[in-house]
Amino acid sequence: MAVDHYENFPVASLLLPARLRPAVRNLYAFARGADDIADEGDAPAHARLERLEAWRAAVRDLGAGRPIQAPLSDADRAIFARLGDTLVRHRLPVQPLLDLLSAFVQDLSVTRYADEPALLDYCRRSANPVGRLMLHLYGRTDPADLAQSDAICTGLQRVNFCQDVALDHAKGRCYIPLDCLERHGLDPDDLDALCADPSRPPPDAWRNVVREQAGLARRALLAGCPLAWRLPGRIGLELRMVVHGGLRILDKLAAGGYNPWADRPILSRTDAFLLCWRAFHKPRPDAALPEHHDS
Repeated sequence: MAVDHYENFPVASLLLPARLRPAVRNLYAFARGADDIADEGDAPAHARLERLEAWRAAVRDLGAGRPIQAPLSDADRAIFARLGDTLVRHRLPVQPLLDLLSAFVQDLSVTRYADEPALLDYCRRSANPVGRLMLHLYGRTDPADLAQSDAICTGLQRVNFCQDVALDHAKGRCYIPLDCLERHGLDPDDLDALCADPSRPPPDAWRNVVREQAGLARRALLAGCPLAWRLPGRIGLELRMVVHGGLRILDKLAAGGYNPWADRPILSRTDAFLLCWRAFHKPRPDAALPEHHDS
């Protein structure tokens, strides 16, 4: 299990009931496919936007219960055929899918975020819909469940931002709010030098920025973690592993001196055994102070 891209979220793992694995695979195919339209390949921005708009029209058609009229490729139509069956079979809302698409469209034109509210709005649409769809699959949609799911998903997204400062910079993006950088006397363009030679120790100001962002990610995960201990059976176990996975990445980031340029933290096979143990045996992580004080 990795905390990266849409692998932030477990995809049809053996912990999921067999009846739900096809639905999770189909939702993942949609989310990953749309994300790849925005991020992968060498298509120009206008072509990416046209394709994402076609996907948005297709989702609206599915939500209205009418045949898809949008111009889709055969491969895209296959994704939407499976998605449509999943939406009907499990009575899923389409708004989370539209929210995801709006975030991917935004990625084509927005490369900087002025402040915390702007970044959280992006997370609301780029990450939180995944957790909400999972809860809908399990029929757990009361406001407390949804709010804590949002916190976990936002936390995982922010973990990913901390991991991928250099990778995002290579794409021309920065997911650290500009007002945070300004408080530390930094500018996104300062990343040029850091990414050009990751073997050089980053200035303390950059370490402090990553520490601050990691602290906010941890805080979000801890705010949402009661859900993972409240949900029963396999979904609770799965979510506990996800929460502990995000926290483990943050622990590794702290152990590496908040230097993701030289040491990008990832989860290994060894970590998988640790996460399993923690999911079964470790008390809820918000019951005590976190191992690392990041904020």
